[in-house]
Formats: sequence, C-alpha cells, structure tokens
Amino acid sequence: MHTQPHSFHIPVMGTGFTVDTPLRIARFGISSVISLVDDELIEQIRQYHCAQFREPYEPITAADPDARARRITAYLDMVDRLVKKQLALLKAAPFEPGSEITRYYELLPPSALKDTYLRMLATPGAEEKALLQEELRQKVVAGRIDVNIMTKLDVDHYANGEKLPAEYADAMAALRGFALSTTQSAIVFSAGINQRLYTYAARFDGFFPDAQGRFKKRIIVKVSDYRSALIQGKFLAKRGLWVSEFRIESGLNCGGHAFAAECNLIGPVLEQFKNNRQTLQQSLYQIYSKTLSDLGRPFPAHPLEVRITAQGGIGTAREDRFLLRYYHIDGTGWGTPFMLVPEVTNVDPMHIEKLCNARREDIYLSNASPLGVPFWNLRTSASEEKRRQRIEHGKPGSPCPKSLIALNTEFIKPLCTASRAYISQKLKKLREENLPAAEVDLIKERILEKSCICHDLAGSVSLNYNTDPKASPAVCCGPNIRNFNRIFSLEEMVNHIYGRLSIMVNSDRPHMFIEEIRLNLDYLRGEIRSFSQRMSNRPQSFFETFKAGLLDGIDYYRGLTRQFIDEHREKFLEELKNLQDEIERTYLPGKCEPDAAVCNTAAR
Repeated sequence: MHTQPHSFHIPVMGTGFTVDTPLRIARFGISSVISLVDDELIEQIRQYHCAQFREPYEPITAADPDARARRITAYLDMVDRLVKKQLALLKAAPFEPGSEITRYYELLPPSALKDTYLRMLATPGAEEKALLQEELRQKVVAGRIDVNIMTKLDVDHYANGEKLPAEYADAMAALRGFALSTTQSAIVFSAGINQRLYTYAARFDGFFPDAQGRFKKRIIVKVSDYRSALIQGKFLAKRGLWVSEFRIESGLNCGGHAFAAECNLIGPVLEQFKNNRQTLQQSLYQIYSKTLSDLGRPFPAHPLEVRITAQGGIGTAREDRFLLRYYHIDGTGWGTPFMLVPEVTNVDPMHIEKLCNARREDIYLSNASPLGVPFWNLRTSASEEKRRQRIEHGKPGSPCPKSLIALNTEFIKPLCTASRAYISQKLKKLREENLPAAEVDLIKERILEKSCICHDLAGSVSLNYNTDPKASPAVCCGPNIRNFNRIFSLEEMVNHIYGRLSIMVNSDRPHMFIEEIRLNLDYLRGEIRSFSQRMSNRPQSFFETFKAGLLDGIDYYRGLTRQFIDEHREKFLEELKNLQDEIERTYLPGKCEPDAAVCNTAAR
C-alpha cells in the first residue's frame, strides 16, 4: 500500500456522516473511514451514486441470501471503482489554476513531494517543466477507503425460529463484506475485543501477507490505552493477523461514543506508546511469525511496521504538530471540525446551521446510547426533539426500524433499550416496584433518555439524498465543534490543520490536554452524583483510581511543559493549577464529611 501524502485522516463519524466521504476527497490523497453498521443505508447510497455516476445497479434486498455482506461488498466495490476513475481523470488534468491535479498538490503539507511541485511551478523551461509534471502525475495516490466495525454491534440473526450460524451475525457479515471487496484498504476495529470476530478474520487470505510481504487488507485497532493494544495485538497475532496501526483515541475528547472508564488521558497514553513502541512491535512479531510458520504461510523476516496515530479533540495546527513531533506518531485524526465542511461529510443544511450556532450546553455527554456507553449528543437535533415529543404524547421510545442495537435480553427477546417495546415493558416493571417517588423519577429519566441512534445517525444523509424525507437526524459531534462556527471549504480546513490559516472562532480555547482533563473531571463528578442518587453501584476503588489518574495527569503535563517553547506555557501551567485545585476539592463517596449535603455540593 502506498505511503499516504497527508499526515491526517478523517475518522468514522456516525453511520452516515462519512458514508461516502471517499467519493468526495479520496482522489486528493485524503484517507477516510466508512461505517459498516447500517447496510440498509449503504444499499440506499449505492443506489443513489449508481444513478449519479451512471453505473449499473442491481438491488440487493433484505430477503436475499447473505444480504448484509453482499450489500457491503457491492458498495465498497462501487466506491473503489469510482475513486479509481476519479483519480485517472485527476492525473490527466492540466496543471492550471482550479484544476483537480493543481488542487491535489496545493492541499499537500510541506514535504519532498510538495517541494517537487513548487519546483515545477518555478521552472521556466517548457521541457523540464513537462518532465516534472509527468513525475508528479505518477506520484499521485488516492486516500484509502477504510471501513469501521464497532465490534460490540454483533447481533445474531434467526430464520424460522432457528438461530443462524455465527457468520451471519452483524459484525461477522460486515467483516466478510469488506474482506470480499476489491478495496486495498484497512478495517478499523473499535469498541473493544470481539474474539469470534477476530478469529473469523483469519479465514480470509487478504489479511495475510503474500510472498513479497504485501497485504490486500490491513487491520487497524482503535484503543484508548497501551494495555488494550497489547492484549488485542497479541490475540490477533496468535491467529496470524498483523495490526498495521493502533489508532489511539481520547476517551472523552472525541465525538460519538466516549470510553472514559479508566481515565486514560491521551498525553500519558501516547508517552507509553512512545517509550514502548519497539517492545510492542517486537513482542507482536514473535507471536505473529511463529503462527504464520505453523500455518505454513510465508512470513516476514523482520517485524512489520506498526503505525501509531492519535485522534480526539485536536483543534489547532500547533497541537497537531506537537503530537507528531514529540510523540513521534505517524498521523492524526480530525473528525468533528469536518462536520462543517459539506464537501467532505454528509450533514444536512438544517443541522449544519445548528452546529454553527451551538452553545456550550447544546453539546453534552448523554446517556442516549442503547449500548450503555456515554454518547456525545447535540441537544437541539431533530432526533432529540422527536424523542421528547414522543414522551410528551405518551408514546416514548422508537419504533426501532433497523434493530441494529437489539442486544438487551432482559425481556427474553433481544430488544434495543431505545425501542418502544423495551421502554414500555421497562416502565411497566418500574410501576410494579415499590420504590420511593424520587428514585422512580431518576430511573424513569434514565429509561427515557435512550435514543434511536442506529437509525437517526443516518438521518442527515437520508435528507440530503432524499431517501427518507421524514428522517429526524441525530448528531454525534464532539465538544470541539464549539470552537468552529461557520461552513468551511476543504481548502480552509486543510490549511487550518497545516497551520497555513486559522479558522477557530474561540481564540481563548483551552489546549486539548486541558480540555480533556476538564471533561474527565466533569465525568467523575457526574459519576459521584449518580452514586449519591443510588443510580450507580461503582466500587469505592473506581472513584479513588479515577481521581488519582487525574492528579497523575496533572503532574505529567506539568513536566511536559518543558517541551513548550512559546508564550502558551504560562497559561497552560495556570490552567493546570486551577484544575488541580478543583480535583483536590472533589470529595469522593465514603470520603466526605457525614453531612450528605456537603458531599452533594462537592459533587456538583
């Protein structure tokens, strides 16, 4: 696989926001990630683009055999085919203002390739200029068409009352759809280990190197800490599968689902990867090479590359450069800000406007996800408005049109906790329990907070392409959206990432490391509040470990300021001190004065 010309990628966003992003920007060398959660949406978008690009379209209905996997394969094959056509046209374009090949090279960061382009522009001789232009055409490469599987979304399926084989479960079928596609790209595994899914991947030759050590399909694992990378990397290596990249994401300073349980601050985590990178690579290689040898497959004589990238809350070129240079990572991910770039992502006009006007309180860490994981939500979205309307009309819960998160078996039949069927039964059960009124109100609020994210996260693209004019979009932007307040072009956002332009509205925005500590402190206070309301049964050790992790993070970042060589150091240290004072004043359950009011005040 070619070295990518850009130092950033666009991560997966929701189920629909990046569903066709490769068709928009892959020809400019920018890699992005498609969600494989919603095969119904994928089929609709395939139909739409086949019509737009005059491609033949044969529908794959839900009733067809192996429909989910076949829909995904057909869609990825189409995207791969169209991107290759786009790239061929770009390579053939003239080097003139406004042409696609000129745009390709103007977007690039400083590099040897960009230097060649600038030398071509400055060359007066026609013959030498033509030779340089031909060299530049040969070096144009597309961004990767990567895909994402949220490993926990692996619903089993039934036919005529009989459970189908495991390979027809949602994540398994999605993996098969990707593995059988023509794309030479990577699959991102997110949300933790799924043993049967990882084992199943070893059944596809594309994930194994050929005699020259080349892969058709690569594996990326999204993690929030080093230990998870080591565990998952070893599990895959024992099956002859190599992790080409560990994608480190901030637990809370991100969009969508937020995994904050262990207080893994991104700076200390990146430091651990930096210090143990060679050890990680070597330990995985030892297992990997032995497994391939035992399988009778060719294996590389030396450890393969393991890329390390980071994402979550990056907002300035200064932060981006610091991550790349200090931690020696190979790339960064920029997600949420691209929701304001219509050329890149699929957000409908109404919700772009809502994002541009969003106040701090409009972006909140909710309990909306049926997965039981904290979820960044736009409070003013149509999905949230509809959820509240259903409650007001006495019909809470979603009709659950897709059942992609029907995982709860409390009432025997697997149900989504945001569905009307589940909520009605849950509320009935609550009424039958003899609980204090205040406790009932809190439990009821938690039950009703669940939202139909698997369907509604596709709402924006459904409105944009008129596949569902009545869609009510949900929006899962991260808190970083607060720092951007208008629509941007691709050029503006890329120039912002590379420091050629600043488009941030909030010049006093805290550094991403400071913001992450603040988000984690807010999360801890929320967990203390839930505990005091008897809505959480977390052990005392959780609160102690979390608070200690925050204070350790303060110490780490205070030491890190020695690497800062600009005027931002003093402000950073001042903000660290203020946060340290707040953390130290935060009383933990079991550590407060006897007066409960004091504990509750501290938690707030």
